[in-house]
Parts: sequence; structure tokens; C-alpha cells
Amino acid sequence: MSEPLRLLVIGAHPDDAEYKAGGLAALYRRLGHEVMFVSVTNGEAGHHLESGAGLVARRRAEAAEAAATLGLRYDVWDHPDGRLEPTLERREQVIRLIRGFRPDLVLTHRLNDYHPDHRVTSQLVQDAAYLLTVPGICPDAPHLRRDPVIAYLSDDFTRPYPFDPSVVIDVGPVWDDKVALLHAHRSQFYEWLPYNGGYADEVPAGDAERRAWLSGRMSALAGKIAARYRGRLVSDYGIDQAELITRAEAFEGCEYGAPLDDRARARLFPFLPAARP
Repeated sequence: MSEPLRLLVIGAHPDDAEYKAGGLAALYRRLGHEVMFVSVTNGEAGHHLESGAGLVARRRAEAAEAAATLGLRYDVWDHPDGRLEPTLERREQVIRLIRGFRPDLVLTHRLNDYHPDHRVTSQLVQDAAYLLTVPGICPDAPHLRRDPVIAYLSDDFTRPYPFDPSVVIDVGPVWDDKVALLHAHRSQFYEWLPYNGGYADEVPAGDAERRAWLSGRMSALAGKIAARYRGRLVSDYGIDQAELITRAEAFEGCEYGAPLDDRARARLFPFLPAARP
């Protein structure tokens, strides 16, 4: 294999990366590529019964368990959940992160998002993009000669403009891997999110039953992405194969990074049929 690709997913909270890009991460790991997840906040507010240091410790342990399922690196930073601000200090932390990991592809949230931490995380990455190549900024971290490709994680928000994917991938072949990533975050998918969403009474009691329930729930969401962007799937997989895809993840190129053009798509998504020789 040639030099491994390096995927960096920068989410606002522990579990954001898995939720939107767990399938892509699994596909990368199956091909021997490097993957790093980063949570910019410590997740201390993500529960209805727990908070503070105890919840932070629990969420760090869940992130470590998720990382172990695929053999990826997972860093949870110590900025407060729900109170993230776009400061120069945090921007420079993102610059040093990207320069140190030297990713080929960076994924993060879009700016128009329901959660303030998501919006700030997106702004931090966008504000860092050009400065990655400027030697006088964070001179202790060697600058990059070229920006990586930066792309957005999918969402359903339509104002001021809707998500418009540059690439949509079939995650069916690695679905169990994605579910394993999500299953590690028990505090979120079986406790906080059901409580906050009003469906806590639907969560089963047993571990195996919970995993099956979570798989079904997430399959419905991944199915909506596959259906919504079927035309993009046809372009990349061909009509016959695209019609069989029932679970997908989608990503939109950010114009602040290197262009996600056809050449970059073929290099960064080598499992797409269009990328194969």
C-alpha cells in the first residue's frame, strides 16, 4: 500500500464524529489508513442526571472504548460543553492539531447548525484553514505547505442554505463497525439523547437488545441520507449498485481548504467505484 491516508474528524462533543462519519472512519481503517477523532469540548453538559467532572470522566472512557473498536486515536479536549467560544487560543489549538496530525482530509460541522458548540467548532476550523500555511502563526508548530481538504458533516438545516454533498458513500459494508462506535457512548444514545428527544421509554434494558435497537434507529437516519442523495450515489456507484444502497454518509467540500475536485475525491475516497482503476 502507498502512504496511508490520514483522516481527522473535529467534532464539538464526544460522539459527534461517530454519529456523522463513523462509517467513513471504518472504511478508512479497513484499508489501513489513519483516523483521529477530536472532541473540542469535554461533554460535561451532555446528560440530564450527571454533570461536571464525573460525566467528563465517563465520556472520556466512552470515547476510549469507541476508539478501541477501530484502533483509532481519540482526543477529548477540556473546554466546557455548551460554553465554547471562538477565541484566538482555541483557534491556535486547532492550528497546532492539524499541523501536528497532517491530515489529508478534515471533517467538521457546518456553520449553520442548531448547537452553538457546533457552530463555534466550525468557525475555529474555518478560521484556522488559511493560517495553517502561514509560518509566522504558531511558529512552534511547523506550518503546512498546502491546506488539507476540509469538508462538512451532513445536517438537515436549510437556512441560509442547505447541505449540498460533494460525496455520498455507502456505509452498509461497515455498518456493524459504526454501530459499535455509537454503542460505546451509552450515556448519549441510551440515556441523554432519548431523554432530550422524548423517547426514553423506547430504550431496551439488555445490552444486545440496545445494540439492535440503536442499529435500527440509526439505519433509518442513514437511509434518509441514501434516499435524499440518490442521484449523487448513482453518479459514484452506477444506477444498479446505487439502488441497493440503504445506508449512507454524506460530506460537503469546504471552499477554505484544498479543493475537493475529482482527483481529490478519487484519492480520499478510494473505495468508491469511480475511484478504482
